[in-house]
Amino acid sequence: MKHRINPFVISGYVSAEYFCDRKAETAQLIREVSNGNNVALISTRRMGKTGLIQHCFRNPELKDGFYNFFIDIYATKSLREFVFSLSRTILETLKPRGRKAMELFLHNLRSLQAGITFDVTGIPSFNVQLGDIQHTETTLDEIFTYLSAADKPCIVAIDEFQQIASYPEKNVEAMLRTYVQHCPNAHFIFAGSQRHTMGNMFTSPSRPFYQSVSMMHLESIDLDEYIRFARHHFEQAGKEIERCVVKTIYERFDGITWYIQKMLNALYSMTPSGGTCTEAMIDEALRNIVGSMKYTYTETLFRMPERQKELLIAISKEGRASSVTSGSFIKKYRLSSASSVQAAMKGLLEKDYITSEAGSYHVYDLFFGIWLRENY
Repeated sequence: MKHRINPFVISGYVSAEYFCDRKAETAQLIREVSNGNNVALISTRRMGKTGLIQHCFRNPELKDGFYNFFIDIYATKSLREFVFSLSRTILETLKPRGRKAMELFLHNLRSLQAGITFDVTGIPSFNVQLGDIQHTETTLDEIFTYLSAADKPCIVAIDEFQQIASYPEKNVEAMLRTYVQHCPNAHFIFAGSQRHTMGNMFTSPSRPFYQSVSMMHLESIDLDEYIRFARHHFEQAGKEIERCVVKTIYERFDGITWYIQKMLNALYSMTPSGGTCTEAMIDEALRNIVGSMKYTYTETLFRMPERQKELLIAISKEGRASSVTSGSFIKKYRLSSASSVQAAMKGLLEKDYITSEAGSYHVYDLFFGIWLRENY
């Protein structure tokens, strides 16, 4: 008997069958890049940007007509790390395409030739270490030379693009803008989750990428679409799910895709064949999820400076906290002072423990926020 996978995927992209809606967004993104436009794709983190891009890359129009490269630069801290990740991604993506597809890239990547080895069948391995990139701008120039000369047009999706604003090197935005502008054979998707930073990059007249892209804002999937999606997959497995279950989850997690998927994944596994998933099961599923992360959350708090910990707990109790340096907020949660709150807030924002939207702050990991409220 064929194993039935849990249809509520929480990591990576499987296939269109397990991808909920986004029909309009898919059509728009494919239309933009296939017609030569660069796109800035902006949304709250975990709303499904990566999944949408991967979904579009599997579409025959893009899959067959372009080389599609996806690079996540969230963990990069410098232009050198960016170049390292981009070169590795291109080579690994070209590998399945055969030797001919790789040869042009390898021919252009002269500065890293020493770190690329071949097995007996001629398949290359990327053995380059970060320290091997001695002349970052030279290697970057070689990569864009390849993109300009590739035998197919290229689409390069760069996730968490706002990271480049924090690189220590000077004029990174201007440099990349110049390369992008002079590379007609490649089109770019700049995806990011820090709305304010991304917005400034592409809409401020003083920034290099000003008016260089089509803007796309990814919002929550429509509730009715999610209900149809959930009920369909439950029914496919001989199960049922009450409409109110999806509605409750959707509203509790602000329509953010990953949390809805995580909850539905748990509820699907809890519901026996022939059974019905009811609203009464939500709390148990949530307890199981949050409980499974208890050790991680405990360790996180243990390693956190005291002032940051106090502020994080205070913000979690508020849900969405505004005026966090006000006397009333400080008094309510017995915090030290406005200056210490500002310092703690800076640290929490830098480490992504909290996020800021429209002047308010909330715990980035919503499950972490629930755990904090329950335990503190």
